[in-house]
Amino acid sequence: MFIGMKIYYEMSTGNVILNTGERLGDVAPTTKEQDFSTYIPLNDRVPNTVGVLELEYGECRSDYESGGYISRVDLETLQPLFTYPDPIDPETPQEPRPALSKQVDQLAAESNANQLALMELHMMLLGEMTDAE
Repeated sequence: MFIGMKIYYEMSTGNVILNTGERLGDVAPTTKEQDFSTYIPLNDRVPNTVGVLELEYGECRSDYESGGYISRVDLETLQPLFTYPDPIDPETPQEPRPALSKQVDQLAAESNANQLALMELHMMLLGEMTDAE
């Protein structure tokens, strides 16, 4: 069985309290109540002030491999925000941001849309040039 990570966060700030990590093998899914009694960082929290974001197994693998970690949850979109070390100055804290993998996907989609628009513009110009002859 493959179980994705759960991100427990403060509902007022989005700051991560606990990342349960991914699990595989002979494991079973757990409830929020079970997690609150199992994990020490959750023991003294008021459950209705803590949110949980459940991710698919392997969903953030490339972001973790890039050195990122989930440090906050965007309270508007309920998406994880990552902190990545600065390769030049690893000691300087970085501002949490959307996953690099999501940013790459978004940039690829925008690039494809731009290429399509350029091709259409090129076809229009070629059509006008043919009409002018």
